[in-house]
Order: sequence, then structure tokens, then C-alpha cells
Amino acid sequence: MKSPRSVKGLEDLGRVRLSESFFMRDFLYSEIANAYGLSNIPENPDLAIAAGSRLCQELLEPLRARFGRISIRSAFRSRAINQLGNERGHNCGSNESNYAGHIWDHRDAEGLMGATACVVVHAFIPYYEATGQWEAIAWWVHDHLPYRDMEFFPKFAAFNIGWHEKPRPAIYSFVPPRRGWLTKPGMPNHEGSHESEYRAFLASLDKA
Repeated sequence: MKSPRSVKGLEDLGRVRLSESFFMRDFLYSEIANAYGLSNIPENPDLAIAAGSRLCQELLEPLRARFGRISIRSAFRSRAINQLGNERGHNCGSNESNYAGHIWDHRDAEGLMGATACVVVHAFIPYYEATGQWEAIAWWVHDHLPYRDMEFFPKFAAFNIGWHEKPRPAIYSFVPPRRGWLTKPGMPNHEGSHESEYRAFLASLDKA
């Protein structure tokens, strides 16, 4: 598929079904693009579709199946949109750091593909707002899904979750006061079950 240059082309791209519950259109919205009057369109739609399909099928669908509705806060970024976001201080890393991350349609320096989306799990919001324990869902994902990395943010415990051909599971927090690494390869807490960390959250779902 060529990069769309018409309404019809964009419609066709948006209608590509990445998984049972998600279409490509769900991942193209960008506040940065809207604010600056730009388009957020893949240069290489086929690669974006391939990476996005793996993200949806292996990570987002299992999240949705277990916890119900999830919202996409930020996902695909074109190189131009990501670079603008980086230059204008809109919480975007460099293009090089986002290849095979938020920039789905470009492989990383190792030639590998990947895709990242920032999501909110609706069923987790009440537990997070009552306890502040964003770690509960972080550890559930760590124990159950083949993610590459996660980054957690204060509002609604939204988090970046990435799929990648070479996963290196790691979790980082921007949520005060517990900012920093929750786990990464080499840390003592990286292996084994962490069920005790999310048991109370799962119990709260049963009571709802």
C-alpha cells in the first residue's frame, strides 16, 4: 500500500483491521498534528500495519479481553509529527529513539519492527484513584503479556505499552513519588510471579 494522498486512500488505510477490535484509524489521531494543522500519515503503511497488527493482537486484545474497554491516548506518529513534538517540547523523544516505537513505519537501528501505544484501561481507573498503586496493572502485564516496555503516567495511570520483535521487558514510572524503574532485566524483581502485587486489584473487579 502506498502512503495515502487522497481522502479515498485515507479511508482505505483507516479501514484496515489490525485485530478483532481495532482498526488503523483508531491509532492515527494526534493532538500535535491537529494543533499545527498537519497530517499524521504513515510513509510506509505496510510496515505500520504489520507492526500495529502485532501490537493489537498480542497486547491490546488480551488487555481488552481481561479488563474490558481501553482507550488509545497516543499511538502512531509520523516522523514529521514526532520530530515536531520533540522540537517543541511536547513530550516526544527523538525520532531515533521512537523508531519501532511510536514511529511504527520505520525499523529501528537493528532493522527490527515494533509499535507503541499509550492506553488507559478503564476498569483500572477506580482502583488507581483509590489507592495510587499504578504498579498493580504494570505487574499484571509483566506476568501475562509479551510486551517490550511500559511507561506509566499520572493521569488515569495511562501507560505506553510496546510490542517489538526483540522484547526487553522493562517498566518505568513518571508517577510521583515513585518515579524511576519498577523493573528491567537484571533487577532482582524481574523474574518470577508478582501475583501478590495485583491480587487486590483483581479482587476489586470481582466486587464491582
